[in-house]
Amino acid sequence: MSEQNKSSDEPWYADGLAFECTRCGKCCTGDPGYVWVTEDELAAIAAFLGQPLREVRELYSRKARGRITLRERDNGDCTFWDTKKGCTIYSVRPPQCRTWPFWDSNVATPEDWENTRAVCPGTGKGDVIPVEEISRRLKIIKM
Repeated sequence: MSEQNKSSDEPWYADGLAFECTRCGKCCTGDPGYVWVTEDELAAIAAFLGQPLREVRELYSRKARGRITLRERDNGDCTFWDTKKGCTIYSVRPPQCRTWPFWDSNVATPEDWENTRAVCPGTGKGDVIPVEEISRRLKIIKM
């Protein structure tokens, strides 16, 4: 769709955006941050790990800003990141992880997308994710 034909209410990425997760771990390592989780998501992680929910809650999560977040190691890496295996809970990873890189902060402007491309090797590569799917992922992260 040409720029002239796009309606003003369509996002700048109305034609979709390319993304292919390389499982490099750059979004799981380094700078400290928060991976917000709910009790249900912790329960899914506990079931996947075959551990009691209470133990998973105590070992792998903490309270921050009135919410629950996954713990990080001293170096900022996610507690579930393994340098050889990658994400050790990949099939039950939290929505924040599943929706990457389609967060408001990454797709607000073309410049934000370019900044994301600079740090994430899968951004801008692979299949084009349709705008409808991007919108669905953006809504999940806002819940």
